[in-house]
Amino acid sequence: MNYWLLKTEPDEYSLEHLRSEPSGQARWDGIRNYQARNLLRDAVAAGDQVLIYHSQCRQVGVVGQAEVVRGGYPDPAQFDPDSHYYDAKASADAPRWYCIDIRFVAALPRTVTLAEIKREPQLDDMVLRRQGRLSVQPVTRAQWQHILSMAKRGQ
Repeated sequence: MNYWLLKTEPDEYSLEHLRSEPSGQARWDGIRNYQARNLLRDAVAAGDQVLIYHSQCRQVGVVGQAEVVRGGYPDPAQFDPDSHYYDAKASADAPRWYCIDIRFVAALPRTVTLAEIKREPQLDDMVLRRQGRLSVQPVTRAQWQHILSMAKRGQ
């Protein structure tokens, strides 16, 4: 099992959107960065654990947990000419973009902010601190556990 951080803009799709899905799960799609695509295609697998991170909002940070229920598969939006994520260069034989399915696990007791993460020496080597704009990032087990313990502090 691996651990990941998935970034989303809550105005577009938030942890609450995921929680309110009738099945409790959703397709995590629309990723249009090659490095993130490669992780979705080659590394993310069913059973992996996910931290949901809200960006481009008032309180940027980790807000909840999810689990991968289906590993990487071609993002259907790339084939739909009516989709914002359509890619004319993609084909069924040679898809360019991948997505995963995730399910809601839990909201954190409080948001673990980016500012807090940056202050934690135990998180110095976190991808988020080196490559903040990447929408799919690996997280170590130790980083995962540390962030969850931070969420419990100061309740």
